[in-house]
Amino acid sequence: MGLKERLSRMDAQGSVSSEFRVYTSQGAILSIVTILLMIYLVSTEALFNFQLVRHEKVHVNATSPRGIEMEFDVSLPDVSCKYVSIDSVDPTGQSQSLHLDLQHHIWKHRFRMSEDNKRRILIGSKEKLEMGSTMLNEEQLEEVMELRASSDGFNNSSTDVANEEEDACGSCYGAGEEGECCSTCEDVRRAYKRRGWVLRDVSEIKQCKNEGKGDTETSEDGEGCNIHGKVALSSGGGNIHLAPGKDFGAGDKSESSSFIEMLFASFQQWNVSHTIHKLRFGPECPSASYQLDNQERLVTDTSAMYQYYVQLVPTLYKHKNGTSIQTFQYSVTEHVRHVAPGSSRGLPGIFFYYEVSPLHVEILEGYRKGWIAFFTSVCAVIGGVVTFMGMLDQFLFSRNEGRRMTLSM
Repeated sequence: MGLKERLSRMDAQGSVSSEFRVYTSQGAILSIVTILLMIYLVSTEALFNFQLVRHEKVHVNATSPRGIEMEFDVSLPDVSCKYVSIDSVDPTGQSQSLHLDLQHHIWKHRFRMSEDNKRRILIGSKEKLEMGSTMLNEEQLEEVMELRASSDGFNNSSTDVANEEEDACGSCYGAGEEGECCSTCEDVRRAYKRRGWVLRDVSEIKQCKNEGKGDTETSEDGEGCNIHGKVALSSGGGNIHLAPGKDFGAGDKSESSSFIEMLFASFQQWNVSHTIHKLRFGPECPSASYQLDNQERLVTDTSAMYQYYVQLVPTLYKHKNGTSIQTFQYSVTEHVRHVAPGSSRGLPGIFFYYEVSPLHVEILEGYRKGWIAFFTSVCAVIGGVVTFMGMLDQFLFSRNEGRRMTLSM
């Protein structure tokens, strides 16, 4: 017996001659059902095996991140923009030197709430908000009052200097850098705030007279303020806060003429009720949950300090295509602190305290199972469906054949 004959005897897939095959209508129906069932099952296996899933790994981070980019959008419906300042300090209480450029900046925008109190109506255009010059406690407020008392003639003298140097470039009244122009009243305010100086009476500033600022400052009463922007923070921890500025009450000679009056005015004008529309630390992560987005906090106590304690977790998100995102996820706890006037517990404000976790999270995109599992599943599906349908066809054919023979007898 030759090799070919030996191999043919090992054939487990024996073929049947077509003259011995029996073709029936039920067999045709079962064949169509077999093909459709295989297509459906193979498709579901492909969707299951090649579905993108995220695998998370957690480990201790050996290196600290170089910096943190914070993006925020906060609205204070009961605080006018003229009363709002923003600053950031490190854990030791020193102001952080924030990097502000074309990508990093902060804006404020006046608004009023609609009659149904459900939507914001923006007023005018947004304006840049300089960092710094916030008042966090009563001691700083008292220092500001002493500075104003000792600088009664400063604005007059600075106005005289401005008149001598007046030209096409608006004067900053001694607060600007060399060659800097202050064309608008807001430019003068920012220059003073950057220096940490107090602008006592805006009615003597020419830019404010031109824009009617000296007469319409109180028009902001009853308005709210939206603060939004993007800043670069230190990775060593600290806080960023919205609080009354050192120019609080400046420009209105009728109010805050004494420390006590200004102290009570700071509490009356600063209701910390707010809405956080957006809060991000780094680029947006596809799998992250941002629990503070579109959250509203109503505080009936006007003598309150609202504090958020944010734990940042460095996160590396790796896409299936090889690109990656270095960002931060966060968890947060909240606390409302009562700060009555004269209690020496601080002034009203909204504080975001943050610290970086030593843990590091890696999120990897990948297929649920992959090609090997898919081919294995396809073989099982096709073999199972063909075998089952063959057994069903044989059963139905045998039953019909036995019934036909019974009737013929």
